[in-house]
Amino acid sequence: MSQTTVVIPNWNGIQSLEDCLDSLLAQSIKINVIVVENGSRDGSLELLRKKYPFIELVVHNKNLGFAAGVNSGIEKAIQNGSEYVALFNNDAVADKQWVQALVSCLDTNDGVGIATSKLTSADNKHLDSTGDFYTNWGLPYPRGRGEAVGSQYDNDTDIFGASGGASLYRVSMLNGIGLFDKNFFAYYEDVDISFRAQLAGWKVAYVPTAIAYHQIGATSGKIKGFTTYQTMKNLPWLYWKNVPARYLFSVGIRFSLAYFGFFFSSLQRVQAWSAFRGLFVSLVYLPKKLVQRHAIQSKRKVSPEYIWSIITHDLPPNAGQLRTIRSKLWKISGRGKV
Repeated sequence: MSQTTVVIPNWNGIQSLEDCLDSLLAQSIKINVIVVENGSRDGSLELLRKKYPFIELVVHNKNLGFAAGVNSGIEKAIQNGSEYVALFNNDAVADKQWVQALVSCLDTNDGVGIATSKLTSADNKHLDSTGDFYTNWGLPYPRGRGEAVGSQYDNDTDIFGASGGASLYRVSMLNGIGLFDKNFFAYYEDVDISFRAQLAGWKVAYVPTAIAYHQIGATSGKIKGFTTYQTMKNLPWLYWKNVPARYLFSVGIRFSLAYFGFFFSSLQRVQAWSAFRGLFVSLVYLPKKLVQRHAIQSKRKVSPEYIWSIITHDLPPNAGQLRTIRSKLWKISGRGKV
């Protein structure tokens, strides 16, 4: 069995941290656990040192965000000799077989760089994610979110991307494509790294027997306007870095409509400052992202047509307002689908 480390980023998660760690310590196979303490002020660090002195810590004095935070944990795991590194949210609980199911997938499939889980709500009544997908509108979405838990996603399959909240990454793949983009801070950094993995020729696998239970929104819900700011900031970077040149225009037209639709919707929700700030920061960092794009695309090992074949050619299921706008455009243009 390959050496595996689970990295848990923690920021003020004391209410759920013990359940999270206890579920990982009860896994059916031996694993290493690293907690990245991301500048908590709620007593998390004191709890970890008192109750879990045997767990390795990476301590930061401030909140570096999910991306930079887990990078520090991944780097530590690689230094320790791990072949696989799993990421796990501090507000989630893992089934006893969670790690073993993911490890078995990577052990038996050399071409798979990332294996992801069935992630449900904490009460196991609704799905949170069964893998992430990217659309020809430049919008990612978690498959199955909000659906009742059932057997509809019980088949092993290759998917587009993996949720950073409960997935396993092959270190040899990370050595080739790099770690998470720290500028994302949080939101869509997991889709970004999955997109880079796909471009580099790696597969992403969904393992339905790897099950975890997530308190959805327990962290991001603590900060007003957080989701709006991160969405406005990160979505353009995801598009500019990864979409092959052949499809930049066709995706870009749709993406522009969706992006500015979200922008004006944010104004209606009295989150103008978060929206403007996200747009501004996204533009400031755009030159850097275009440099990164050149590096990513120059190392691409699959055809643009392959990427086009694995993205979703529709809006995300929950994009109700955009579907209404699209229907109106169809009627006006008389040209069929947009």
